[in-house]
Amino acid sequence: MKSVSRRGFIKLTATTVVLYPFVHQLFARQKEVSVKTYTYQKRGELESQVVVHRSDDKIIRPVGVRIHGGALMMGHRDWEDDKLCLKLLKEGYAIVSVDYRLAPETMLPDIIEDIEDVFYWIHEKGPELFQIEVSKIAVTGNSAGGYLTLTSGFRVKSRPTVLVAFYGYGDLIGDWYSTPSKDHKSDITEQEAWGQVSGFPISDSRDRKGNGWAFYMYCRKYGLWPKAVSGWDPHTEANKFFPYMPLKNVSHDYPPTMLIHGTNDTDVPYEQSVMMAKELKKYNVEHELVTIPDAEHGLWGGDPKLVEAAHNSAVEFINRFVKG
Repeated sequence: MKSVSRRGFIKLTATTVVLYPFVHQLFARQKEVSVKTYTYQKRGELESQVVVHRSDDKIIRPVGVRIHGGALMMGHRDWEDDKLCLKLLKEGYAIVSVDYRLAPETMLPDIIEDIEDVFYWIHEKGPELFQIEVSKIAVTGNSAGGYLTLTSGFRVKSRPTVLVAFYGYGDLIGDWYSTPSKDHKSDITEQEAWGQVSGFPISDSRDRKGNGWAFYMYCRKYGLWPKAVSGWDPHTEANKFFPYMPLKNVSHDYPPTMLIHGTNDTDVPYEQSVMMAKELKKYNVEHELVTIPDAEHGLWGGDPKLVEAAHNSAVEFINRFVKG
């Protein structure tokens, strides 16, 4: 099946199907889950895909859209142990996990365009292909996926119902990203760093021939990440980043939002969620900031009971707006 997007390029909906019983303890007694992979976009030879997990039935279900992290440079649509997605799947949601083109082979405006396009595709094709209710969409992501989750709150035209951002950020140009970092170590040269990512555009970091993590660490060590993902200098061209920064685009009709962050995060500072919460409060957007004391990036090192409670709170927050 083919369809032409609002931007004129071809989107394919070819799919592979796998049916399997859950092996995860959480779903040991659940029935089979359908796992289908669709290509939502094709640009030249590059395909961008989504993978849809849902109960193997024809019931129309609400949607949880998962946007992976990886500093906009790494990661992919596949997931096995995303705690929130597992809980939402058990709650009866269809989980749509998405790919998008990655930096630095693709620049920030085109990455955000992919996020806009995948939501357009979900609205256009989702009800027919995997039986979803497109007026009931929750979005979640961690780190850069948290950033893209927050960005979907103002860039996606049919705004999502509710957002949950794990250790995300609304700022792209602050000192934390645009100045050298003592917490990120790298011993490679500039030439070696760029040699890791000097290839064709990709939407799955497993397809990159070089080491994206090494490139990321180099960028963070020297404060080069904003320019690497956008081509713009954050010190002299800050205004070019503003259309892509959640902190600059909160409004009264921004979706209800939960922010979950650890206080000892050395990759994305806890202050990023504090700043976002202040903006949400300013515009009277319903929101919650869940703080995990002493937790690092990924919530590592935080009290496991508090981390579990945060995930449960996220489910309750989503259900309040989607099912309530």
